[in-house]
Amino acid sequence: MAAVVVSLGNLSGAGSVRFILLAVLLFVCELLPITIRRKGEQDEIIASTTFAYAIVLTFGGALAVVAQLGASIVADVVHRKPPWKVAFNAAQYTISITICAGELAFLGLTPGAGRLTGEHMPAMLLGAMAFFVSNVVITGVGLALAQNEPIVRYLARDLAFQAVTDGILLALAPVVVVVADQTLWLVPALVLPLAGVYRSARISLENLQLVEKLEDSLSNLTELNRQNEHMALHDGLTGLPNRILFRDRVHQAVLRAKRSDGIVAVMLIDLDRFKEINDTLGHHNGDILLQQVGPRLRHVLRESDTIARLGGDEFALLLPEVSGATEARDIAGRIRRTLENPFPVGEVTLDVEASVGIALYPVHGSDVDVMLQRADQAMYVAKSNREGSRVYAPRDDQYDPARLALLGQLRRAIDEGQLTMHFQPKADLRTGNVQSVEALMRWLHPQRGLVLPREFIPFAEHTTLIRPLTHYAVSAALAQVRAWRDAGIHLRVAVNLSVRNLLDAGLPAEIAMLLRHWQLPADVLELEITESVLMAEPTRALRVLAELNELGVGLSLDDFGTGYSSLAYLRQLPVDEIKIDRSFVTNMLREPSDAKIVRSTIDLARNLGLRVVAEGVEDEATWERLTALECDVAQGFYLSPPIHPTDLTRWWVDRPGAAEGHDLNDSPSDDPKPPLHVAGPRRR
Repeated sequence: MAAVVVSLGNLSGAGSVRFILLAVLLFVCELLPITIRRKGEQDEIIASTTFAYAIVLTFGGALAVVAQLGASIVADVVHRKPPWKVAFNAAQYTISITICAGELAFLGLTPGAGRLTGEHMPAMLLGAMAFFVSNVVITGVGLALAQNEPIVRYLARDLAFQAVTDGILLALAPVVVVVADQTLWLVPALVLPLAGVYRSARISLENLQLVEKLEDSLSNLTELNRQNEHMALHDGLTGLPNRILFRDRVHQAVLRAKRSDGIVAVMLIDLDRFKEINDTLGHHNGDILLQQVGPRLRHVLRESDTIARLGGDEFALLLPEVSGATEARDIAGRIRRTLENPFPVGEVTLDVEASVGIALYPVHGSDVDVMLQRADQAMYVAKSNREGSRVYAPRDDQYDPARLALLGQLRRAIDEGQLTMHFQPKADLRTGNVQSVEALMRWLHPQRGLVLPREFIPFAEHTTLIRPLTHYAVSAALAQVRAWRDAGIHLRVAVNLSVRNLLDAGLPAEIAMLLRHWQLPADVLELEITESVLMAEPTRALRVLAELNELGVGLSLDDFGTGYSSLAYLRQLPVDEIKIDRSFVTNMLREPSDAKIVRSTIDLARNLGLRVVAEGVEDEATWERLTALECDVAQGFYLSPPIHPTDLTRWWVDRPGAAEGHDLNDSPSDDPKPPLHVAGPRRR
């Protein structure tokens, strides 16, 4: 303790010029800390440590404590530090200086006892180390406790920085003492290097701040670029990948599959009757529905699968690894089932169905565009046939180059009269009298010969050619009816309509114009429609049908039993008859289930007051069975195949008891070369 008291010394040197000069420099360093950037935050280095230790070496600890406390308290007050921090800093300096002075006294180094020499170097170093360790430990423990961090970890993390900064400052103290011993007025010269340090630190801090601003700007620019890239590759409404990103992922998946001989599936999904939702509930609610599709699909897909929105209500899926068409169909089934669960939209829940088209690499194509095109074609066929999902098949491809070339020649065929109408009679099952005919279009192609409707009409339905084609069919059928009437033959005629026809608001006016042109009453014409036509856009279709009914034109529901909503719409439709699809009639004698469908349809029609036509009557046994079931009308090869109007006129003349009639439609059993004379049905 005595050694410590001796080392602390007394305050007798407080009035000396040397003390005043060192105290002033200490005071200035406390007021002007060197600000640096460390660990993402600003930190301070206080150079007063150099002059505090110099005072300890020269005058002892007492004056050093007085000078350091005065400077520390004033600086903390000027810098508006809280009282607890002022007190903590004061206590920290007092303890550190006291320990340092005690270390020097213990080592026999008496302040002011003489000039410092090399012999004093070990004691000065140990004293500086005592000053450093005590200062670092006290400060570190306090900050660690304040920040609720482990003390040892905090001290270890901060030790290297403090060793470099405080170590250099303490090492300068003996230099200050030696210079002061030589000539006191050289001590202020030491301010110049310190001033250089201050200036360099300030410039470095300013540069660092500029660098940080630049980094922030670059970071903002990078984030903006990332957002722009995301917007360019993702759909703005749903956040799903868009067509661009989807195409790229399909391309990458195909490249990987080429190396591994794998199979890739591309699916296109189209929501059925989505336009009705938009028209009824508004586009906002339609958007809410679309936003729910992606999350709904994600639950039934793998992480590696991609869901994209291509536009409107069309979504796409990429399955980079599938075993084949069977697995792809199973996944499509799961997709349709999960979409069939009701969607909450506002205050209502919506039932949604979807049509899915599937294309596989490599069997259906190795190019992204080809696969998308073929998946789209399969999806369209699935929607048209109400199949739900369909794997691409070449026979369904309307984009086949040969078929596209044929479609390109159809306009010229209409203009040049290459199209003709054949007619298939329909007879009353009770009397055998022929009351009507169905008009079926044939194309006498200059190079290909006879082309049946199934080879060009389905593709014309997707172009503007369907309107002039329908106009030609109705006009040609009415022209033949006019010719028959002029010859004393009274028959009604039926013509098939496509989806686009029933969505054409001008169709009723066009039909009325053709009837006036050929000077025929409206009841000579019957228009056949299918259930798929009605399901496309029922509101618009029903409006057009109502106008045709008011005109007096007959309406027939064709292919009954093959759709999904016949009973739901049957009461709303202004139809006069229903036609049982040939697939049920042809097999009714062999398949009990088909026989039940035929019998149930006849009973249903009778209860609703509708006439029933059975297509596909190929033999006498079927004719007799339908007669027993009280079906109204039969049509099929047993009566006659579709034939040229000249042959049908001869056929009519040869048959006594012909009656009025009507009808038009294509048949899988069409005979490209019908006989010139067809006998009537055999009667018992």
